[in-house]
Amino acid sequence: MKTGLQFRLHQQLALTPQLQQAIRLLQLSQLELEAELRQIAESNPLLEFAEDAEPDPDDESEFAEANYTAPTAAAEPAVDSDPSDATEWSDSGSSEQPIDFSSSGSSSSSSGNSSRDDDGLEPQNAAPETLQEHLMWQLNLSSFDAREKAIATVLIDALNSDGYLTDSLDAMLAALPPRLDATLDDVDAVRRRLQGFDPTGVASLDLRDCLRAQLEQFDPATPQRELALSIVNDELDLLARNDIARLARRLRASEDETAAAALLIRSLDPRPGAALDTTPVEYIAPDVYARKLNGYWQVSLNPDSQPKLGLNQHYCSLIAQARGNDASWMRGQLQEARWLLKSLESRAETLIKVADAIVRRQSAFLDYGPEAMHPLVLREVAEEVGMHESTISRVTTRKYIHTPRGTFELKHFFSSGVSTEDGGSASATAIQAMLRKLVDAEDPRKPLSDQSLAEELNGKGIQVARRTVAKYREALRIPSSNERQRAG
Repeated sequence: MKTGLQFRLHQQLALTPQLQQAIRLLQLSQLELEAELRQIAESNPLLEFAEDAEPDPDDESEFAEANYTAPTAAAEPAVDSDPSDATEWSDSGSSEQPIDFSSSGSSSSSSGNSSRDDDGLEPQNAAPETLQEHLMWQLNLSSFDAREKAIATVLIDALNSDGYLTDSLDAMLAALPPRLDATLDDVDAVRRRLQGFDPTGVASLDLRDCLRAQLEQFDPATPQRELALSIVNDELDLLARNDIARLARRLRASEDETAAAALLIRSLDPRPGAALDTTPVEYIAPDVYARKLNGYWQVSLNPDSQPKLGLNQHYCSLIAQARGNDASWMRGQLQEARWLLKSLESRAETLIKVADAIVRRQSAFLDYGPEAMHPLVLREVAEEVGMHESTISRVTTRKYIHTPRGTFELKHFFSSGVSTEDGGSASATAIQAMLRKLVDAEDPRKPLSDQSLAEELNGKGIQVARRTVAKYREALRIPSSNERQRAG
């Protein structure tokens, strides 16, 4: 007789391909899911996206995708039905419909044409100019000789997206052709000339070198330029702490002059190449929405984030006519397609169920803010929705919910608890919010120490130690009391 552990292990080993696929889809973010489904659809002719569907020649509507509507529960065939029954799929009104969780069919047609201009043509925007291209354009117009241009080309190719050289000058020298017979001084001389290109400060070795190169481009008569150079060369750490008084004493200057020099340095660009960084920005699109309707928080799927995937009616209709190996292959592809569609439905249902459970437990946060966040662990949600903790972990990782207070990863709502005076508990997120509020309200001339912050929280009924306050303060990137006093 099998023990409980042996039985669970046997169940895990006996997972059906459909269940394995459903578990895998739960782990994927929106972008990963889209890429995965595109790859699967390319290898399975029974699957197609709404925007890829061919127009129906008998359909007189302007856009064929207008026919794509959300399938009803009755029209969706069961997973365990016979895949050889092609009539069920070819004649059913849902056979060609994609999975669409929106409340109306208009969103798919509008999104399907979002990549086109008003005249119906694909946009023809020019590719943005890269940092390397911008610098090479200037290099070709410069007075560099052929040898210097060869050195400059190697340096430009080695720049990172911020405009810095991440490799040493020795490595740059080793990358040059031996015929150039260049020395380390030659490489550094070319590098310093590149620092004067636009944007000023590129080809720098570190932050100090970058700021110095930009200051050297200022007119020598610029007020406090020399003092700013002295700060960059020798006292950058004190500047980072904004310790103007000590800076003034070190440099034997007045505090007003030192403050003006610090302001000049802060006007510089520590990442000169970032303005020409062509790396595409990835925007987070929420998977679900939380809205308060009639006094109750409700959760709904974001229809634009759900894949518009369905069965290809044309290929489904061919299954009844296929014979031999072709028929067996197409029925296998149909079964895989049906598994995938059911897995996507299961993923959406699980996501909405978990998000709804989280929102109900954290409604105080949505109503009143971070200080009202309740302690919450995976086990509590897992027990409420009847799933394993590992499933909850998959569902809440890289899945986002849009609320009136902002867009958050679902994992944001899980937080450990700290005991309170009345026997309850407060979440770490709520304590951090209280800590931030105390620091924002403190006297900058007499900032609160970690011990004082702990006492303030204890006075509010939150039993927390000084070392815990220090941990939360560091997590919030709040400087120590000494550094805050200097900043004040």
